[in-house]
Order: sequence, then C-alpha cells, then structure tokens
Amino acid sequence: MKRMLVFLLLALLIPAESTATPNEPRPQLVPAEPATVPAHLQKIIPAVVGIHSKIPLDRPSVLTLGPLRWGSGVIYDPQGYILTVGYIVSDAAEIQVSLQDGRTIPARLVGVDTQSGIGVIKLEGEGPWPAAPLGDSTKTAVGDPTATLGVDSDKSLVVTQGSIREIKRFAGYWEYMIDRALIVAPYNPSFGGSPLVNGRGEVIGVTSLRLGEAPQVNLAIPIEYFIAVREELLAKGGVPSRPPRSWIGVYTVPTPQGLVVAGGSPVGPAADAGFQRGDVIVRLNGQTVESQEDFYQKLWQTKVGEEVTIVVLRENKFEIIKLKPVDRQRAMSPPGK
Repeated sequence: MKRMLVFLLLALLIPAESTATPNEPRPQLVPAEPATVPAHLQKIIPAVVGIHSKIPLDRPSVLTLGPLRWGSGVIYDPQGYILTVGYIVSDAAEIQVSLQDGRTIPARLVGVDTQSGIGVIKLEGEGPWPAAPLGDSTKTAVGDPTATLGVDSDKSLVVTQGSIREIKRFAGYWEYMIDRALIVAPYNPSFGGSPLVNGRGEVIGVTSLRLGEAPQVNLAIPIEYFIAVREELLAKGGVPSRPPRSWIGVYTVPTPQGLVVAGGSPVGPAADAGFQRGDVIVRLNGQTVESQEDFYQKLWQTKVGEEVTIVVLRENKFEIIKLKPVDRQRAMSPPGK
C-alpha cells in the first residue's frame, strides 16, 4: 500500500478549528488613539511581535502548515526570548520578527514542546529588549477579563479584549491533548501565538487555535505548561527528560458513529499500517475506545516501539491493524538530529 494516509483532512468531518497559520482578512480592532488602550495593555504592547518563518520544502510539516508561516509572539525576557505557538516556528530555517517600533530583526529557533504546543525563539543581537511579565493562570476563573494581542500579516497590531469563557480539557485531531485549556471570547483573528493577558498586564497563556462556528472562540495554552519545562526547553530544544508519548500519526474526529479516521501524518507509523478514511476505531489492545480522549489515554499508556493492535470498523466489517508507535519529536526531526 502506498502511503495512503498522506491525504487531506476529511472536510465534512473536521470541526471548525484552525491549527495552521491564520490567513483570512484581518479586521483592525486596535483603537485609533493609543490612549484609549488600557494602561495594563499599553505596558505589554512593546513586547508583542509578529513572526514570519520559512520552512524547507522537505520538512513533513510543510504538507499541512505550508512553507511560509506567520503569527505572533511576546518577548518575555530582556535577552530576547519570545514565546509563541509551536506550529509557527517548527522546522523553521529562517525567522524574521517585526517589532512594534517598526524594526525587523532575525531570530533563531530555540525549541518546541510537542506535548503542549508551545515554541520559543530568540532575537539575534544584543538587548535589552522590551519584555512582558509572565503571570499565573492557575487562579484564573471563568468570567475573568482578558486581552489577546496579535500581529496580522501586514505587521499591524490587533487587540481583542474579552474574557474567559471556559476552562476545560481539550483534545485535537492530531494526537494532541492538554488537561487544562483556556477558552476565550471574543476571538482574535490574529490568534496564532498571540499572548493572552490578564487584568494585571501579565501573560497567562499562548493563544493557539480558533474553535467552533461563529461566534468563534480562541483556545490558549496556559503559561504553566511553559514554566514547567522552561529551563530544559531553552537548554535542549525539547524536553528529553520526559518520557515520550507513543505516537502513530493518525488524525481522528469524534462523530455520532464513533472515532473516525480522517487522515494522518506522512512520517507516522499509521501511514503504512492500513488505515483508511472513514474507519471507525473501536478497540486498542483489546480495550474499547470510548472517545478521542480515551483513545489518546490508552495509546499513551503503551510504550514507544512496542506493537499495539487497533481494531477498526470498515464497511460493517472489523479489521485488525498492528503497528509500533514512535517518539513524535524524533520522527519529525530532520535526519541526523
């Protein structure tokens, strides 16, 4: 079988959530007079940056995210370290950062935490650079006021003031799940990598996704996911001390019929294992799969390199698929790294 899982996501099954660089027209939501921006946001704005990255065409992420990406970030350290979302900078060979003073400064990739989805880059050149303080999202509650500060593709600032709509577990179709996600409304159209700021002017999250039907909301990764691994991520580019999650590279979508296969990564074990679009995953290693979250939890209980057995329902018949999970970070890394 040729690498049949290298296909587009099933359009009718994928929910309205975005994991790639946003590319629709951007309404300008910044007040015309800077004085009308609350003082706690004015302090943050100099540290908000736009990010443009170029990715080599031979990298796996190009197939889903493209070779040219743009998004936002925030300088959190005067030495020039920038917090953003991983998909903007993963595999980047060239990164250009636009500052609020009009300058464009090159940056280098420092690291990406594939489990949380957070990425870090660093400005080239000496600082000190304007920096925003990191806060604590653990005391954040539903209804608390927030602001999302992004930079659009034209390098213009986009500010959206809103509030926390929900705090909940989130699972994504690409074998991704975080136990605590901040759901914010209204959404900022320049969401990718934008800092989420609380009422005290502290960064409490990294905005990652746009979710749902109109009126849409944003998902932000709480800052604690970064703080917990900061030192290792900066020193090693990842978190090698943490046992890797088993990864097979299959894209799934919850439906009333069950957990449906909708695509996959070209570098994952699932690509050659025999999955087909429309397969319904019903069991993993003899255990019933109840939901997408349940599938991930059961998969992550297995070890990298040990064979797993997945039963799928296909055209009213059960099919057995055997494959060995791998370490996602290693599978996605360039040869020799």
